Amino acid sequence: MTAPEIMQQLASLGSETTKNVFLKHGAREPYFGVKVGDLKPIQKKIKKDYELSKALYSTGNSDAMYLAGLIADEKAMTKEDLQSWARAAYWYMISEYTVAWVTAESRYGTELALEWIDADEENIAAAGWATWANLVTIKPDAALDLQCLSSLLERVAKQIHLSPNRVRYTMNGFVIAVGCSVASLTSRAKEVAAAIGKVQVDMGGTACKVPEASVYIHKVEQQNKIGRKKKTARC
Repeated sequence: MTAPEIMQQLASLGSETTKNVFLKHGAREPYFGVKVGDLKPIQKKIKKDYELSKALYSTGNSDAMYLAGLIADEKAMTKEDLQSWARAAYWYMISEYTVAWVTAESRYGTELALEWIDADEENIAAAGWATWANLVTIKPDAALDLQCLSSLLERVAKQIHLSPNRVRYTMNGFVIAVGCSVASLTSRAKEVAAAIGKVQVDMGGTACKVPEASVYIHKVEQQNKIGRKKKTARC
């Protein structure tokens, strides 16, 4: 399939109802309003295609950008590609999912996560914390710098309530990810979760809620799933 063919298909799959939902969450034109579930058959057909993913992302169309992340070949993505994607990600479905997923699976995950969390731009900083959250859920503990993760937990404890809106959300997600996926740091993550308490995030007037880290980690503990890893960041 070519990029123009896919864009035509996406246009046919869009709906005003979904467009309005995405609008409340921060999307803006151009986009068709395609449900993520309707992107899956296209992803399954294409699998991974580096050039096609770049072509779709460059359209600036939110639906195409999200699909680009699903079909991106993380092994072919360069650091410059990922930097460009992060700069162009204008709302959280792209910055915190598409960009974070592909970056975490790439060879540059840790490097860019460290760089991005210091960015002045809210979406890039949020992408950095989201990348960290994905890294700890897909990489074996032996491949993680546990001392660095511990330092990041301390940083969250000190800075989360002073950080920009979506950065607060992704910092909270990082604490949850570490607490659930890195068994040796679960106790410290629980302490940080208790210290930060409920995190206030403006969800754009939608019904979405911010998960409470302490409650979330406790539920995973009760299910005896602490330390489990995922095969892929993308879903």
